[in-house]
Amino acid sequence: MVNKKEHNPNQDDIEITSESSEIMEPELEDVENTANQKIKILRDKLKETEAKLMDLREELQRSKADFLNAKRRLEEERLQDRKRTINKHIEKLLPICDSFYLAMLDKETWAKADEKWRLGIEGIYSQLMSLLNSYQVSGYDPTGEVFDHNRHEALAMVPVTEPEQDNHVLTVIQLGYEIINSDHTDIIRPARVTVGELKSN
Repeated sequence: MVNKKEHNPNQDDIEITSESSEIMEPELEDVENTANQKIKILRDKLKETEAKLMDLREELQRSKADFLNAKRRLEEERLQDRKRTINKHIEKLLPICDSFYLAMLDKETWAKADEKWRLGIEGIYSQLMSLLNSYQVSGYDPTGEVFDHNRHEALAMVPVTEPEQDNHVLTVIQLGYEIINSDHTDIIRPARVTVGELKSN
């Protein structure tokens, strides 16, 4: 309580009573409750932040996995596209290979041709084969092999009397071509053949 004395009109004196000197101190229990409430709020915020962080980490992991999968698929697609392109170019060369093969098939007639001309043709054929070999491509002649529909295309069935010729390649009309990849071999074109068929009497 504040009392003013009026003994001097030019000066105001303030008197502090004992009531004003008593400062209200908060109760210890109230302080603890307030602190506990603040700690609870902070803990709740921490849990919420940790949950958000966990969600963000999971989302990052998913995004990273999606990116790596997309990158792998893209690389595989590029590799497949490259293989398809190479195969298309090789397929365009095969009719030329067939022409050389047929021209040189009859060894006796081929040997009678002019030597310079024959050597020139054989040189061109050798260059063509070198080009195919650079792509791991080679022709195959399956004469005598058991017929395999994956590697052979039967153009005719020929009656045979010998059991060992049954279902075997008798003649090759057109060579087959295959390409050797790192872990397997792909058929570019199956060999076109005649196949023996045993006829029972």
